[in-house]
Amino acid sequence: MTAAHTLTDDPGARRYELRAGADLLGWTEYLPAGDSVILAHTEVLEGHEGEGLGGELVRGTFAQIAALGKTVIPLCPFAAAYVRRHPELLAQVAPSMRAQLSSG
Repeated sequence: MTAAHTLTDDPGARRYELRAGADLLGWTEYLPAGDSVILAHTEVLEGHEGEGLGGELVRGTFAQIAALGKTVIPLCPFAAAYVRRHPELLAQVAPSMRAQLSSG
């Protein structure tokens, strides 16, 4: 997270929201799945594409889910592609999905 951005969980909407002050920049939708959390969709609002916010959302969401002691099931194509480019996140992925997201 940059100092100007915050990532908060909105459990009612089942999404993590990235904001700059009160302005919503994007979100990651999720579904609880036992010891894991499914990332279903990542969205960056129009006008903010290309600013690195999608990666900031995925990385921050992974961190918040890890803090809960859960693993991530990245079904969102963007999140899955991000993990492939950032293999340091593989340890936080549900074990059953690690092989298909590993670039090696």
